[in-house]
Amino acid sequence: MREIFEAELKQVGDDLAEMSRLVESAVNRAGQALLTADLQLAQSVIGDDHAIDALERELDERCVLLLAQQQPVATDLRVVVSALRMSATLERMGDLARHIAQVARGRYPSRAIEPSLHRTFEQMHDAAVRVARRTTTLLTTRDLTVAANIERDDDLLDKLHQDTFTALLDGTWNGTPQETVDVTLVGRYYERFGDHGVSIAKRVTYLVTGDFADDRGTPAGSARASA
Repeated sequence: MREIFEAELKQVGDDLAEMSRLVESAVNRAGQALLTADLQLAQSVIGDDHAIDALERELDERCVLLLAQQQPVATDLRVVVSALRMSATLERMGDLARHIAQVARGRYPSRAIEPSLHRTFEQMHDAAVRVARRTTTLLTTRDLTVAANIERDDDLLDKLHQDTFTALLDGTWNGTPQETVDVTLVGRYYERFGDHGVSIAKRVTYLVTGDFADDRGTPAGSARASA
């Protein structure tokens, strides 16, 4: 019976990693579509989002069955509950990639980002792709140095997000109202994408150490348990 349970837990981990790989591909393609006004690429991201949603539903159903049939406790329970939360987070990251692609599609054949901010959004794209790639690595290795790198990339996304506000409000901005809206929305999508990556990093840290850091970076509990 234990062997079956462990096989199911492994499948849950594999599903999370596959979701993360799909999110990584989605945010990479969405950013490229945004920066290059590639309609076909944007459409592919929007169309492929259903695969992430479907995988989340399958993973959640598997976790619910594990809870109902196996009634796990201690570390096993922590793994299953964390998987439920991380699948929801990954699904939301996929949605944010889709939102970026929808902005790109909505402005075609023009580029959504005004040229003066093109470099800023290139950097946001690069940082978001790193977050996604490192999230996949973290889910497969549970290497906490990777978790720390995700948080550093999120700090960069926060800074770049603030830079967009500075550009919009410094008195020299001459973009159209639509460009202003697009910069505001896409900047927010990237900023939230990084936040969700950090959420997964904290959840994996919790699985490894037994501690879960709150938003202020302090442990929510002091008890430690082996994962």
